[in-house]
Amino acid sequence: MAMTSPTTATAVNSVLRARPASPARAACSVGASPPAPADVSAAPPPPPPRRDPGFVVVDSRSTASWDQGHVPGAVHLPTALIPEQAAALLDPAVPVVTYCWGPGCNGATRAALALAQLGYQVKEMLGGFEYWAREGFAFETWEGGEQRAADPLTAPVDDADCGC
Repeated sequence: MAMTSPTTATAVNSVLRARPASPARAACSVGASPPAPADVSAAPPPPPPRRDPGFVVVDSRSTASWDQGHVPGAVHLPTALIPEQAAALLDPAVPVVTYCWGPGCNGATRAALALAQLGYQVKEMLGGFEYWAREGFAFETWEGGEQRAADPLTAPVDDADCGC
């Protein structure tokens, strides 16, 4: 997976409009709240042919969870393996957006903290995989690609923008 510095991206993705917190600031604040959170609707990767959005998405869940469904193009890096595998999988110059199951899980927060402590710029994708799928975005499973209709309680039915 080729990653580039956010300064080489041609346009700033909406995830990076608010810059990630510095690693030190994120490490100090991540226990209280997500560092510079990103909304699920702001994080979708661009459609093929893919271009570098200026950040990498990290799925911090188990292999069984990853196989059940994950964001296309995400890097699978379970939280417990971050200290030993992050350097081999991630470029420290590229901001990282972490996610886990959903709002009832703090796995993405713990992953963001672990990455911030290693010096990575981090953000947390609010809503996690649950809201990714519920908002109708395509996802990948061990069997291939899937996509479900958007849940009208989480995403506008006839509009691409929720207006938030």
